[in-house]
Amino acid sequence: MRPFVNVPKKAFLNWSDAMKTFFTVLVIIGVVMLVMGAEARYDVQDHEMIKRILEFSSGNGTKVLEVDNVQGAIHVTGYSGRNVEMTVNKTIRAESQDKLQRAKQEVKLDINDKSDTINIYVDQPGHNRSTRTSSHSHWSHDRGYEVTFDFDLQVPREATVHLWTVNNGDIVVRNLAGDFDVSNVNGGIEMREISGSGDAYTVNGPVKAVKVAFANNPTKDSTFHSINGVIEVAFQKNLSANLRYKTFNGGVYTDFPITALPQPPGTAERRNGKFVYRSNGFSGARVGNGGPEMRFDGFNGNIRILEAK
Repeated sequence: MRPFVNVPKKAFLNWSDAMKTFFTVLVIIGVVMLVMGAEARYDVQDHEMIKRILEFSSGNGTKVLEVDNVQGAIHVTGYSGRNVEMTVNKTIRAESQDKLQRAKQEVKLDINDKSDTINIYVDQPGHNRSTRTSSHSHWSHDRGYEVTFDFDLQVPREATVHLWTVNNGDIVVRNLAGDFDVSNVNGGIEMREISGSGDAYTVNGPVKAVKVAFANNPTKDSTFHSINGVIEVAFQKNLSANLRYKTFNGGVYTDFPITALPQPPGTAERRNGKFVYRSNGFSGARVGNGGPEMRFDGFNGNIRILEAK
């Protein structure tokens, strides 16, 4: 591997954004500490393996797999079949047998298939259905149990995936040609041999689209975001794209020859009869002849834009 080349960058983040991020991280740390303390009380356990074949409709429309999880990992692998082959390891940890039975009654998998979109939703108290722009899960009070679903799914290689989880697991995607929308909170994201475009977002884990690289470069705008982890994305050597990037406590590095792009104009706000312009803090560079925008949004980690080997 060639040594990284430091990309000129403007490490800029306005104070308001920095404080918002700081308090968000504090809240997440508090939640994690509460969860760790609760796990020590969960002496009663129950394990179940769930296997199902989920069918897409027979039409020619885009096939979409949605997995909306709370606790646990999601592993997705593309293959040449037409259906989704699902294996789920379900683990209940509870304070007592009574709480374990309560968990079985209150937490279930809600699965809808036989259409262009297969939706797998963990239905539990405090978990609202996620969307492309919103994911919300909370516990109103201690229910005396925790339920983890670890998903392993084989999906048609051309399918689009929308994947969400919060705690106790990474999201791993392999050998997929479709587009992606992937969100994690307290875990990492790893993507290998992918050819689509989309968004990958995590808070307390690394976003990785290498080691594992793009098998084919994205043809549409894509975003890679992490607050407390390193972002590493590897593209094929024929990459032609516009890069936008920012990180507050890290550096930005690339293997590709680049040409600096001008800073985009700030957003205008009218205050006291005057226009005030606020920068979004992103610097830019062009690779090759330019093309779709690849956005890298970090905070406490380095950003590495690599050439796949």
